Amino acid sequence: MITTDLVPAPGPVTPDDLAAVLRLAVGTLRAAPADADWSRPAGAVDWDCWNTVEHLADDLLAYAAQLGPDEPPRDRYVPFVSRRPFPGGPNSFVFARPEDGPRGLLEVLEASGGLMVAIARTRTPEVRAFHPWGLADPAGFVAMSLVETLVHVHDVAEGLGLPWDPPADVCHRTLARLFPDVPLDPAAGPWPTLLWATGRTAPPGRPRRTDWRWYADAAQA
Repeated sequence: MITTDLVPAPGPVTPDDLAAVLRLAVGTLRAAPADADWSRPAGAVDWDCWNTVEHLADDLLAYAAQLGPDEPPRDRYVPFVSRRPFPGGPNSFVFARPEDGPRGLLEVLEASGGLMVAIARTRTPEVRAFHPWGLADPAGFVAMSLVETLVHVHDVAEGLGLPWDPPADVCHRTLARLFPDVPLDPAAGPWPTLLWATGRTAPPGRPRRTDWRWYADAAQA
């Protein structure tokens, strides 16, 4: 867990954290102008804004699905059929109907996120399920849902020219749960540190990370 003499150790992430961040995320994206071009690149990632929101919705529903069975799989994903919508695109099973526009896209995001919040509230701490970056407990899946939401909304907001400044305390808890290898710089704060940890920024004295991961294993929480 991340801790320094200047930064107190945060508490664990919770489903309430995820619910609050999802409300903030959807509200931020709904504020995009009616003529916003969702085919614009999403920040520094290789996908456009629409595909990135679909990817986020897919991640949230996939994480909920991992926790869904009475005996969640410990060595693989739940075997939904997925596909890549274009070469180099995300491998997904969640897609929004283009004819419903951004409103429908954000409804898909809300639905996927709501299912993840709901199932995280019902699963006991002893439950474990597969992720390639560690056998995770429900809190680990909440943390993974948080980092996906925090950074991908950053990508989309950057592409659409929207402000995105998520709660520092939630960012701190997410860092502590998933990035034990990343020291928190008290001068920078949790959100800039999380952006650096996920390869989004290169603050002074820290080169941009081109090879990074998180640590979902419940044993290290």
